[in-house]
Amino acid sequence: MATKIKFGTDGWRAIIADDYTVDNVMRVTEGTALWMKEKNYTSVVIGHDCRFGGKLFAETATKIFGAHGIKVKLAKGFVSTPMVSLGVVKTKSDLGVVITASHNPPTYNGFKLKSNFGGPTIPADIAAVEALLPDVCTAEPMSMDAMTENGLLEYVDLETIYLDHVKANFDLDLINNAPFKVAYDAMYGAGQNAVRKLLPGAVLLHCDDDPSFKGQAPEPIHKNLGKLSETIKNDASITVGLANDGDADRIGMYDEDGNFVDSHHLLLLLLNYMVKYKNETGKVIITFSVTDKMEKLAKQFGLDVEVTKIGFKYIAEIMTQEDVVVGGEESGGLAVKGHIPERDGIWMGLLVMEFMAKTGKTIKQLVHDIYDMVGAFSTGRDDLHITDELKHSIIDNCKNDVYSAFGSYEVGKTENIDGYKFWLAEDKWLMIRPSGTEPVLRVYAQAPDAKEVRSILDAAQGTLLQKATA
Repeated sequence: MATKIKFGTDGWRAIIADDYTVDNVMRVTEGTALWMKEKNYTSVVIGHDCRFGGKLFAETATKIFGAHGIKVKLAKGFVSTPMVSLGVVKTKSDLGVVITASHNPPTYNGFKLKSNFGGPTIPADIAAVEALLPDVCTAEPMSMDAMTENGLLEYVDLETIYLDHVKANFDLDLINNAPFKVAYDAMYGAGQNAVRKLLPGAVLLHCDDDPSFKGQAPEPIHKNLGKLSETIKNDASITVGLANDGDADRIGMYDEDGNFVDSHHLLLLLLNYMVKYKNETGKVIITFSVTDKMEKLAKQFGLDVEVTKIGFKYIAEIMTQEDVVVGGEESGGLAVKGHIPERDGIWMGLLVMEFMAKTGKTIKQLVHDIYDMVGAFSTGRDDLHITDELKHSIIDNCKNDVYSAFGSYEVGKTENIDGYKFWLAEDKWLMIRPSGTEPVLRVYAQAPDAKEVRSILDAAQGTLLQKATA
């Protein structure tokens, strides 16, 4: 029986040599090609990141698209996801494919679809592609030479296209000559070459091509970025840190003390900069796990806010239909007006640095400006690696309103847009949701300070496991 292939919150991902095989990549590509032909689409941009087998899988997809008469514009070398998305727009292509598993562990690879507007393919189109996936690919792969001879293969320099776009939209001299030094952690990912060229004075960490990622998932969260934090703490000349995930669409940042600045805070900084300093307006779009402080700040600016399900594709779809000034999710995927409707970790990092350069303030000072406007807060997240049986039991308990308190924290109200958010008191909440890309249960919390966040997460874990096994 053929392996069931399902796209999650951001593409199809699977373990290499287990479900992620050449045969299954051929199946996914053929389903995509059949959908493209239904839509009368004729061209696709393909790129791969630094993961194991990226070139092999990208060329596998290329040959199947060629067999279906679809022209492929294939990237030279590894590229970031935003480079593919921008490349679709700049080359006026119909679709983009990125061979990447983003922030997943190094044993994974994946297959992301990007629409002609330069962002994640919308959920309805993903469902249509899934419905066309065959049990076995019936097309005979077309050779690269034959594709070239028939005008079906063109090599494109997506990195140069991206760099030229960045240079046209940022004052890089202002950023590079500002009185702050940058440390950059590529996490062995696809952002390394671009940042090396854009920020030539940066201290570079993990900017080698290593498909193993030294055994660590390239997710830009604090527990994975210890060396970046320590580098900043040990070098007083470094005042800002930037990190990207494996395909460089997500972001993590550090202040001058080596303290992690999470996406909740970065979204607030971006909203403040875009509206108050760049005089932009528009709607604010956030996913369900983002801090409610974004709604408070947007209200002060007189802006509408919409909360979506988890997954940047929901934000991107709205950005193509409405005037959106800032959109983002807790996991490091952020977007702003004036760029493609796509997560872009390098672009967002440059925006924060531009904010710093123009105001003469550090990230810590800019965050305190935000606290003056909406109040201080802290957030945290635990990823529980538990059995599917236990995970389903916990989610069933959420559905059945079993939880009236977590330790000493009593539940006031509950929301379930995507997962379950339990409001414990003003500025305090807990959220529970199974990951759409990994076999884990995510538990999120917000409170006025980090100590209480940890207290809430510990109380939640005890209550969840106790009631699930009762």
